Amino acid sequence: MGSISCPSRSEATELDWTVLPAASPPGAPVPAGRGAWAEGRARLRTAATTEPGRLQIIGAVLALLVVAFGAVTAFEVADRSAAADDVVSRSQPLSADAAHIYRSLADADTAAASGFLAGAQEPADVRERYEDDITTASRLLVKAAANTEGSSESAREITTLNEWLPRYTGLIERARAANRQGLPLGGAYLRYANQQMTTELLPAAERLYAAETARLARDDRDARAWPWLSLAVGVVVVGALAWAQRRTYLHTNRVFNQGLLAATAASVVVLLWLAAGHTVASSRLADAGRHGQDSLKVLNEARINSLKARANENLTLVARGAVLTDDGKKDKYETEYGAGMGKLTAALAEAGRLADDGAGRGPVEDAVQRVGEWQKRHAAARATDDAGDYEGALAKVIGDKESTGQSFDEVDAALKKALDHEQGEFTRAAEGGRSALTGLPVGAPVLAVLGAVGAIMGINRRLSEYR
Repeated sequence: MGSISCPSRSEATELDWTVLPAASPPGAPVPAGRGAWAEGRARLRTAATTEPGRLQIIGAVLALLVVAFGAVTAFEVADRSAAADDVVSRSQPLSADAAHIYRSLADADTAAASGFLAGAQEPADVRERYEDDITTASRLLVKAAANTEGSSESAREITTLNEWLPRYTGLIERARAANRQGLPLGGAYLRYANQQMTTELLPAAERLYAAETARLARDDRDARAWPWLSLAVGVVVVGALAWAQRRTYLHTNRVFNQGLLAATAASVVVLLWLAAGHTVASSRLADAGRHGQDSLKVLNEARINSLKARANENLTLVARGAVLTDDGKKDKYETEYGAGMGKLTAALAEAGRLADDGAGRGPVEDAVQRVGEWQKRHAAARATDDAGDYEGALAKVIGDKESTGQSFDEVDAALKKALDHEQGEFTRAAEGGRSALTGLPVGAPVLAVLGAVGAIMGINRRLSEYR
């Protein structure tokens, strides 16, 4: 019987080297399918072939989705809440301050002209009114500068106003000094000061108001933008949780999984809270814009045109026909008075249309009536002046009783009352919109974490059945 020979150790070693593949040199890339990522995928595929493995994957995905929903919701709502807060506490107050700056400057110019017309002894109340207006404008400019970025358009306009305001007040003081001495040069200084006011200061104040109003509109738009990403993620999360519960029911014939049910409830609460809160916030902010800011804008325009008309009415008497329109046919200040009154009338008509209650409509109707009286008294004053009675015309313009000055004050008081009412309407509505989002940036993540914990516990409950 033949014997079977075994290979020697050297032969066996040689045989092993002929069977095994050659080792890769150091630093060579790992062959395809042998990397960590490929290994992880292989393990995942292996786990997915068993029910416990599938449950672990489902639990991890559900927890991740719920946490992502809370994070996205918190981010988007925090952004809109910050915009709503800017509307209430920053943008709208700055817009109102810009309008007040314009009003103070225009009223200061009107007071300066009224004091000049009164003669060498300027009335104390007129002087005090002028100084209060200048002080108010200066204070509001400091406040606006502190709340405005240095490179913005508003900052540039504030710089312009701060540059020209001392020049204007200097010219007014020269006009007063000359007037006290009875020098005709005082009228020239006053007209030059008015020119600086109308060509430099008031246009800059108007641009500042426009810039701040535009910023208010941007903040309002940002606050009312719908959080579509959060809503979409929320719908996906609720759908995924519903699918997981249905899968559990089909595999176990159990109607409810307490953990998954808790996760679903938490996610639904966040989704409904998000939709309802944003709906209320958007509605209230829209009301603030429609019934508050739109009316404020028109009323501010009315007040501005009232001030312009009054300043031009005073300057008509100061210039005494020395300043004509570009075509040289009409008195410049009288022409601009007529234009200002026309814009005032149109603005009051629009304000009356926008007023949504009696408290807002009443002051506007009162202002319309006072404007009519003002126009009648102005026509009488012009007729008196054209007849050569300058002193009589002066009394009808700056007198204490039944003068155009009295009518102007009554119009201004009515407009102020209307502005205060609309400002209150805006503030209440905007604060209601801001309040609707309160708590959601914090509540959403908290509920999301609770929901993720519930999802994991629900899945672990199922996993325990395989142990």
